[in-house]
Amino acid sequence: MLFIVIYMILIALVLEVSSTLLIISGLKKEIARFQAVSMLTATGFTTLESELILRHPIRRNIGVFLILFGVFSLAVLISIISNLMGQNLRIPALTVVTIGLAIIWLSIKNKKIMSLLKRKFHRHLNQQFELHQLPIEEILYTSDTDWIKDVHIHADSKLIDQRTDTLFGQEEDILMLFVQRDDQKIRHQCLKLTIQEGDILFVYGSKLAIGEKFHHELVSMKLSDQKEQHVVSM
Repeated sequence: MLFIVIYMILIALVLEVSSTLLIISGLKKEIARFQAVSMLTATGFTTLESELILRHPIRRNIGVFLILFGVFSLAVLISIISNLMGQNLRIPALTVVTIGLAIIWLSIKNKKIMSLLKRKFHRHLNQQFELHQLPIEEILYTSDTDWIKDVHIHADSKLIDQRTDTLFGQEEDILMLFVQRDDQKIRHQCLKLTIQEGDILFVYGSKLAIGEKFHHELVSMKLSDQKEQHVVSM
């Protein structure tokens, strides 16, 4: 039983170390922990959050380790439980490994080491991978206030017939990336358009500024989504 307790502590430490490394790579704490548990237990959750792992080379390596360690751990526990009374379980060796992992976990929780690892992770990404290979969050989300949003122009929008080049003031922290009109994505001439019903404006900038500028449109989008969900549920 002592072996099982120590081994469970070892698994918990592996989860903590992996979660911390995922957090250092840029994931939010709650997402990092959930995805670490998901990969370790091979439960196969295919949420949109899993894309944050798959599209990031360092996180993928952590994921591969967790999946392999989870499979190995299950095999070990089955073997140990079935032979609990008949074998030398090497508790001292396992204890040393567990203590070593605990030291590693406590070390990477140190603020200085975390900062060092963050710089190393991002330097590795910049050196080893082309810009287009990196997740969009790594490129454009430089702070918690950054936001990319698709703004749908409904029939009641006050922006209809307004030119896109007059949409933003010089002090507003918002950029127009492109405009989708029907099946056409207009990028080069996106600041020379007259906004029409059905247009989708793809904008990037301050979440607060975008929320204020397109408040009416975002509320209309939310109400439209709620109506669609209600119709589907019926």
